[in-house]
Amino acid sequence: MLTRVLKGLEFGLGRFGGFIIYILDDIGGTSILFVKSLMWMFRPPLGLKRIIEQMVRFGVESVPVVILTAVFTGMVLALQATYQIAKFGADIYIGGIVGISMTRELGPVLTGLMVSGRVGAAIAAEIGTMQVTEQIDALETLATNPIKYLVVPRVIAGATMLPILTAIGDFLGIAGAYTVSVTTLGIPGQIFIEKMVQIVTVDDVLIGLFKTIIFGVIIATVGCHQGFKTRGGAEGVGRATTVSVVTSCILILLSDVFLTGLFKG
Repeated sequence: MLTRVLKGLEFGLGRFGGFIIYILDDIGGTSILFVKSLMWMFRPPLGLKRIIEQMVRFGVESVPVVILTAVFTGMVLALQATYQIAKFGADIYIGGIVGISMTRELGPVLTGLMVSGRVGAAIAAEIGTMQVTEQIDALETLATNPIKYLVVPRVIAGATMLPILTAIGDFLGIAGAYTVSVTTLGIPGQIFIEKMVQIVTVDDVLIGLFKTIIFGVIIATVGCHQGFKTRGGAEGVGRATTVSVVTSCILILLSDVFLTGLFKG
């Protein structure tokens, strides 16, 4: 009996240790890829056309899903917050509560998670397909650096477009909360805006936007790294896509914890 328990414990610890090693190896590989992309980012040619194409994919094509997420999040946040704080007679502060929540946390994080699911998966699938069909080897044969050609445009697009998407999401989330507060909860619009302006500062907005620069880099780099690691044909592409989204979401939430602690107050 004791032998079985020890073998089971050994097996469990082995699996857990293997998982930890896999995660650390993945984070290390992603970090190395990011450093290499920085090294190639400022080397000519710039590749402006590819950068604009990726900006469209990251930004313009992601606007609808960001709008829906932000508006509904703002509405739900206003409803839930008002029901709770109304018990203490503080429902007039709903504008400030929604504003600070959207600009510092909910707007950046939800935008990052939604773009990760939409764009990060597409990046991993696209580069993964190129990897298994040996198109990346063909690029190297043509003296084209894969990192300069594939990774750099996506990193630049992620870092520049995610803050813009977040700004749109913040505005529409607050607008959704304003609409619900005025039409359903009976809070005067002037009071909503007045309390929001009192509580939300420019620093709150800038901190939230800065977070999304990091999130955008994470999404692009993780997607590219998983794409380069792809092996095993169509099954490998599907696996890389799944791992890319999960890893990006975990790193976004983890980095948000550190950034929130860094910019506390």
